[in-house]
Amino acid sequence: MPGWPVTDHSGLQALAAFAVEAAPVAREAGRVVAIAAGQLRIRGLGNSVSLGECLVCQTQDGPVPLQVVRIDSSDIRAAPFLDGFRIRRDDIVLRAPPHTGCPDEAWKGRVLDGLGSAIDGGPAIVGETAEEPPVAQGRSQRILSACRVDEAFRTGVAAIDVFTPLCYGQRLGIFAGSGVGKSTLLSMLANSGAFDAVVIGLIGERTREAREFMTETLQDEARQKAITIVATSDETALMRTRAAELTMTTAEWYRDRGKRVLVLFDSVTRYAHALREIGIALGEAPIARGYPPSVFAALPKLMERGGPALNGSGGSITMIATVLVDGDEHNEPIGDTLRGILDGHVVLSRAIAAEGRYPPVDVTQSLSRLALRAWSKEHRLFVSELKALIARYEETQDLRLLGGWRPGADPFLDKAVEMVPVIYDSIRQSPGDVGPLDPFDAIARRLKSVAESKTEEKKNAAFSTAKGQGASSFGATSAFMGG
Repeated sequence: MPGWPVTDHSGLQALAAFAVEAAPVAREAGRVVAIAAGQLRIRGLGNSVSLGECLVCQTQDGPVPLQVVRIDSSDIRAAPFLDGFRIRRDDIVLRAPPHTGCPDEAWKGRVLDGLGSAIDGGPAIVGETAEEPPVAQGRSQRILSACRVDEAFRTGVAAIDVFTPLCYGQRLGIFAGSGVGKSTLLSMLANSGAFDAVVIGLIGERTREAREFMTETLQDEARQKAITIVATSDETALMRTRAAELTMTTAEWYRDRGKRVLVLFDSVTRYAHALREIGIALGEAPIARGYPPSVFAALPKLMERGGPALNGSGGSITMIATVLVDGDEHNEPIGDTLRGILDGHVVLSRAIAAEGRYPPVDVTQSLSRLALRAWSKEHRLFVSELKALIARYEETQDLRLLGGWRPGADPFLDKAVEMVPVIYDSIRQSPGDVGPLDPFDAIARRLKSVAESKTEEKKNAAFSTAKGQGASSFGATSAFMGG
């Protein structure tokens, strides 16, 4: 994709053109009465607009698309989709039809912005028309109509397939601090061949990372069936939240047509940051480390859009989202909230990454709530033993470094010291490596090989000792007899 990304806000231009090219008929209009950072106060439209509706502000620099974010008794507040426009008091504001691109098969292999407009330098997407949102089903119907999530699949990442296996329709979080390897692990999962479509939401990412993810990380096969929706960190908070919502809307469109969809969401934390910007600008009180209540209300609404289809089509949305843990504090508000919403979490450790062991998955802290549906009975017993060995190995690390471990005093610890390095080496994997078809068998074979090697060494050592003792006795006896 040469020259990507290209700033071609065709969707925004089409939305703004509504105010310029519309037929000269009488229309209700408002005007800007106050301007604050990131939002406008508009009077004259309060009785005719709804929350989330699109507007257009006529400025001297041209039409500016807006979205209603709050409705008061006498006026409304709206936020612009783009920065850089000079908006003045008394500028005219008009209502506009909603413009969010309607998902289509033509979106595969393309890169879009938060409004569904192509930004990859390719041809414009045909049929970028608004679509009425589907009527929400009742809560009881939605709960009882959902299919069971119980069919497992292989991701190709051995550490996840063994210790935190996934099922179609599951929602998993990857928790880590900055620079530990969340995006790298996400890129490994993006190339899974178990899905009909892959929807990638890059929310609040760096421009460089977004470009590299599309051009270097994704393999050709995955790139052809991937839809990437990007809102970089320098875009407005409104555009970032809109991109997150469009990511899930696109995935739902494919799921309702019987497709198995993989959603890679990077990252939920930056989506929460965008919500925080909007909430604080509207005057909400920050209740938890600067986050207003609306953030914690919006997160489950977004996450619950994943899962199996309700219409019996067989489609599903499997969601893997990264969570940026501020200051490596895993109990911070966003991470703690998401652990209670998601169906599992993979914790990446900075200490493991510092050792050069990738992916740096902390298997003792990671959990899949659907693991029992993915494992067979033999797999469950095998993984339980592996986790017990790893837990004993890690909890005695300081003791062993201080010289407090003596071989033979604790047979289980001896086994852990012998086996755990082999386990770690078995799940070591670089982004370009292809995981084993059966990771359980691969680990079992390596452990068996090490056990047999140790047994052979003990036999040889015992034989050498016995042989040495026999030779010494024979020599002593001969000397005695010769004396």
